Order: sequence, then C-alpha cells, then structure tokens
Amino acid sequence: MDRKPGLSVRLKLTLSYAGFLMLAGVLLLVAVGVFLLRSGWWQTNESGAVQVNPATLFLRAFAPTAAAVMVFLLLFGLLGGWILAGRMLAPLDRITHATRTATAGSLSHRIRLPGRKDEFRELADAFDTMLARLEAHVAEQRRFAANASHELRTPLAISKTLIDVARADPHHDTGELIDRLHTVNTRAIDLTEALLLLSRADQRSFTREHVDLSLVAEEATETLLPLAEKHGVTIETSGDIAPTVGSPALLLQLSTNLVHNAIVHNLPEQGTVWVHTTVRPKTVRLTVENTGEQVTPEVASTLTEPFQRGTERVHTDHAGVGLGLAIVKTITRAHDGTLTLTPRSAGGLRVTVELPAKAPRADSAA
Repeated sequence: MDRKPGLSVRLKLTLSYAGFLMLAGVLLLVAVGVFLLRSGWWQTNESGAVQVNPATLFLRAFAPTAAAVMVFLLLFGLLGGWILAGRMLAPLDRITHATRTATAGSLSHRIRLPGRKDEFRELADAFDTMLARLEAHVAEQRRFAANASHELRTPLAISKTLIDVARADPHHDTGELIDRLHTVNTRAIDLTEALLLLSRADQRSFTREHVDLSLVAEEATETLLPLAEKHGVTIETSGDIAPTVGSPALLLQLSTNLVHNAIVHNLPEQGTVWVHTTVRPKTVRLTVENTGEQVTPEVASTLTEPFQRGTERVHTDHAGVGLGLAIVKTITRAHDGTLTLTPRSAGGLRVTVELPAKAPRADSAA
C-alpha cells in the first residue's frame, strides 16, 4: 500500500509528552495566577498602607517568571520525551528489523526480546513463533516439491522410454507396450490425485459435517476386504460410536489409507489388522494395528513424510505412491487432530488418530 510520508511514532510520542507537560504547566501557572489575583498584594509607605493593583503586579513580577518556566518545561518535555520515546520504542526497531529480514527471504532470524512480559514482548514472542512455523512449513513445502517432481518425473521418463523403443522397433509387441504404458499411466494418475488430495486437505478447503468415525472406518474396512483376502490378512473391527466433525470424504480417505497400509505392510501370510474406535471426554480415537516385521522408532518417525515408503516393509505389488501416511497426517492436522505412530513390540505398527469429539446436542442430553 502506498502511503504519504508522515511523522515518525517517536516524534509523535515526543510531541505528545511535551504537549502534556506544557498543558500541565499552563494549568498550574493559571491556578497560581488566579490565586494571586484574588488574594491581592499590599505595599506600605510612610503615610500608611496603600493597595497596589494586583493585575499590574501580576504582569510585572509573575508573567516573566511564568514565561521562563514554560520555556523550560517545553525544552525539558521535548528532550525527555524524545529519550523516553526512544527507550519505549526500541523493541519495535528490533521487530521491524526481523520483519524486513523475513521479507528478504531469511526465516531463520529470531527477535528473542529480553525482559519481563509486556505487550512488546508478547508481540515479539508471537512473531518468533510465527517465523518458526513458517520456516518449518516452507522447508516442508520445498522438500515436498522436490520429492513430487522426482516422483512425477519417473513415470514420465518410463513412458518416454517405452514410446522411443516402440518407434525404433515398429514390429515390437504392441500388446505388451500398451500394458506397460497403462501401468505407468495409472501410477502417474494415482500420484497426481494423491497430490491434489494432499493440497486440498492442507488448505482446509472442505465443508465440515457431523461424522461417525466408527462408521467411516467400517466402510473403509469393507471396501478393502478383497485386498485383505488376497494377502491372507484377517481384519478385526471393534469399538464405540465415535462422533466428530469434519469432511466425510477426507476422513474416509484417512481410514482407507490406514487400513490399506496395515494390509499391504503385513506378514506374508496369516497377518492380522485390528481397527478400533474409542471415545474420550473431549476426543475420539481411531486405532489401526497390524502384525508385520519389526519397525524401529527411527523408521516410524519418518513414515509420515511424503514419499517415505519404508522399503524394507513394502510388498512390491502394492508399493503405492508414498503419500499414504503423509495424506493421513495432513487430513488429521486439517481436522485439528493428532497422529501417533508406535512400533509394536511383536512386530508391525500401531497408528492412532485422535480428533476432537462432537459436542453433544442440548436436546439429546435432555
């Protein structure tokens, strides 16, 4: 926004301090003058007492002194106000410097304003917190963009190679080529849809509705039963009605991703997946557990990062696009929830999603 030049805040505060001091001095001098005029001044001589005009004495004796006092108060107010305003506004200079540094692209700078808590310190602390979150978000977005570019480039490069081979050898089996192109194209489409879903959830551009998390988890489980049977995995569901508020489509995607991961990252045979919902006073929980190979806490802490597939646990025919748990994390965050990944001591993983519970209605409580 273009603004016309104006007085600095420090100068405004200085003039305000000096003006207030001058006003106080004027009021004080007026009060003294009124008192002197009402009381009257008397002088005596050899012949007796003679009353002298108070106004004349006021103008001759008191007015010059009052003027000198006012000049002194003006100078003192300007000097003192300038110093005090500078001390009071010093934190704003540091905040302004940090803001300009952040505007230039450096988000690592922090104000770290010392001293006891006051309005300036609260503003500086809030600004530092904002910078920390913004720095983490920008770093995450850059890392995500680099990974997404790499992942999208792979199927495109494969498609180009297949097409180049077909052009060089016109007698090549077109059926095999079409099948391979279909597979590569399907993967590229899945990856693109996953990226769009991730962006939509991260921007929170969805309508919030009343959702029963237990029903959503049950629907996801029923949808993935054929996949579980193919992998020889048994799914066990249990729990209570878990009312919350959010996007039914996104929460269904969240549940589907969790159950899908639990199925494909399981034991080669006779694996088990447990899907359980619980209700707490202020939150609802969806827990998905699965058997499988041992997972270290270090590996578990990285599985929610985009394109982290945990290659030592991935079945080659269902490797996915590496965004399953990243989408779960984003959807959970968009619903003001928390996501926890815990390795099971017997092998496998326990994933817990905790969301705010829907407040009970007044009529239902009655």
